[in-house]
Amino acid sequence: MPRKRSTDDDELLARLRSLTAQARERAEYQRSQVELAIALQRGMLPRDLPDTPRFHLAVRYAPACFGLNVGGDWYDAFTLPDGHIGLSIGDVQGHNIEAAAFMGQVRAALRALASVTGGPGELLARTNDLLVSLGSDLFATCTFMRLDPETGVLESARAGHVPFVWATADGKSGLGEDEGGPPLGIEPGIDYPVARYRLTTGGMVVLLTDGVVEGPSMPIEEGLDQVVRLAGVAAVAGLEAQSLAAAVIKGAERVGHEDDAAVLVMGHDDLDTTTP
Repeated sequence: MPRKRSTDDDELLARLRSLTAQARERAEYQRSQVELAIALQRGMLPRDLPDTPRFHLAVRYAPACFGLNVGGDWYDAFTLPDGHIGLSIGDVQGHNIEAAAFMGQVRAALRALASVTGGPGELLARTNDLLVSLGSDLFATCTFMRLDPETGVLESARAGHVPFVWATADGKSGLGEDEGGPPLGIEPGIDYPVARYRLTTGGMVVLLTDGVVEGPSMPIEEGLDQVVRLAGVAAVAGLEAQSLAAAVIKGAERVGHEDDAAVLVMGHDDLDTTTP
C-alpha cells in the first residue's frame, strides 16, 4: 500500500523545485554574461588591417570558453599619420565584462595617443598615466610596435607583456629581448625602454597573448618554445603570415586554453636580408 506524502515531503519537493529554478536562472545569467563579453570583445577589435606593400598582417582570436573566463585580450594594427604602422597586442587583468570594457578603453587610448607621440616608449608612458588617472582597479599588459615600412625598422616597447617571437628565412628564430616595464595602469610616471629591430626578407614577427602559450597543460617557457619553432619553420619554408597565425592559434589548444588567445603575425618579403 503506497505511503501518503507527508507535509515534510511536500516541503522538500518545493525546496528542490526552487533550487532547480534558481540554478537554471544562474546558468542562463552566466551564459548571457559570456555572450555579452564576447560580443564586446569582437565589436572592439579592428575589422580591417593596414594594406601595406611587402608587409603582410594576419590575426587570429579565440575567446576562452570556460565559465566567465572571457577577458580583455586585444590586437590592433593601424596606419599612423606619418605613414608608419602601429601594432599593439595586450591583455587586461580579469575575466568578466568589466575587463572586456576596460580593454576597449586601453585600445582606444593607444590609438588616440599614437598619432601625437614620438615612439612606443612615450606612448606606453602616456597611456599608463591616463589609465592610472581613471582610478580603475584593473591593469593591462601590452606590447606596442611602430613599423617604418620604408626601412623595415621596428621600434618596440613592452609593458609587462609576454615577449614577441621573431624568425628569419635563414633559419634563425627567438624571442624579443627588449627590457620592458610594468603593466599599464598600476603606477604613474613609468619609463618604458624602446628596442629596435629590422624585419627582413622572409622574416616574421609574432605578437601574442599569454593564453596562447600558458595554461594548465603547458608552462609558458614550453609554450613560447613551441611558437619559436613554428615561426622558424614557417620563415624557412616561405609560408604566408596567415598560415603561421593559424598554426599558432591551433597550438594554443595544447596549453589548456582557459584564457583568451590572440595572435598577430607580420611577415615581410621584399627587402635585403639583415639579421635582427
